[in-house]
Amino acid sequence: MAKVWTVAEMTGEIGRMLSEKSDFRNCWVSGEVFNFKNHRPSGHWYFTLKDEYSALRVVMFRARSQNVRFLPADGMQVLVRGSLRIYERDGNIQLYAEEMLPSGLGELYLAFEQLKKRLAAEGLFAQERKKPLPRLPRCIGIVTSQTGAALHDILTVIQRRYPGMPWVLAPAAVQGESAPREIAQAIAHQNKYGKADVLIVGRGGGSLEELWAFNAEEVARAIALSRIPVISAVGHETDLTIADLTADLRAPTPSAAAELAVPLLQELQAGLAQISRDLAARMGTQLQHKRRLLADLAGRSSLQNPRWRLAQARQELDILGTRLQSNMTGFLTDKNGILKILAAKLDLLSPLAILGRGYSITYDAQGKLLRSVRDVHIEEKIKVRLAEGSLNCQVLAKEN
Repeated sequence: MAKVWTVAEMTGEIGRMLSEKSDFRNCWVSGEVFNFKNHRPSGHWYFTLKDEYSALRVVMFRARSQNVRFLPADGMQVLVRGSLRIYERDGNIQLYAEEMLPSGLGELYLAFEQLKKRLAAEGLFAQERKKPLPRLPRCIGIVTSQTGAALHDILTVIQRRYPGMPWVLAPAAVQGESAPREIAQAIAHQNKYGKADVLIVGRGGGSLEELWAFNAEEVARAIALSRIPVISAVGHETDLTIADLTADLRAPTPSAAAELAVPLLQELQAGLAQISRDLAARMGTQLQHKRRLLADLAGRSSLQNPRWRLAQARQELDILGTRLQSNMTGFLTDKNGILKILAAKLDLLSPLAILGRGYSITYDAQGKLLRSVRDVHIEEKIKVRLAEGSLNCQVLAKEN
């Protein structure tokens, strides 16, 4: 009787056979990515690799997926290196991936496109964050290889355009594994210690692999953080890097970068001479205008004979003084007449004047003015005021 396998026994045997077959270990498989899932908590990747005839499940654990320089997407043609194993719980054969490369596009180009898209979304390429270049820099900062042709080209242009222009080099490798770190550190060093007010960052042309240091995220962020305006000068005119997109200004070559950064001394001198001529012409026009104004003032009679002008003022002052004195005399005369009339009226109303006409004024013992016989009593003493003197009297009788 044939052996009856359990499911676990069968899947275990298949797994053993797969592990023993060397062709299924460390093998390359080509296909199209389908149903890609990036498991966020763990960082593991799960997808299906398929072609027009069949499909194969693939698992790539985080320790391996973090080394892939691009993010897979459905429909992408890739090459995957890994080993075939069976997932015994489900009985499914899976490819446990160790490495992944894009098929056709090239890994570097795809990584470049994905980094460009991500940094653009962050705003690192936005026009509004780009800084203007100084019109007349005091010192040129350079970040490149100290042995490369780019440095020679830059210095040649600086010397030709502005002899004696100060410059400072922060050397860095521009190719190789350490290049991105060295370039980023050189940019930071120029910002922290250098006296430059414009930076030229670049190298000569090359392949995508040779220019890759300038496509590194580390370099892009160093350029974005630079307080000094940065001119990127990477490769030839047809080359485009992440550094070009992040920089404040892009130059097609290192020589062109120096042309943009350094003004032409002869043009500055010619401009200064023209400004001096314009200023002299304007000053001459102003002087002529002031001379005409001065001549006009000098021709006036009041300025030609100032003593006559003073005599006129004194005569006018005498006339005003006489007029003031006359007005004051008339004013006082009028006021004296009014005062006499008012005094006469007051005299008529005075009690003393009434007494002079034969009348008298009577007071009680306390000096209170008496107006009626009812205000006194029989035998009460009273005082009578006459025009001349007064009488102390006693009431003998009252008559109404």
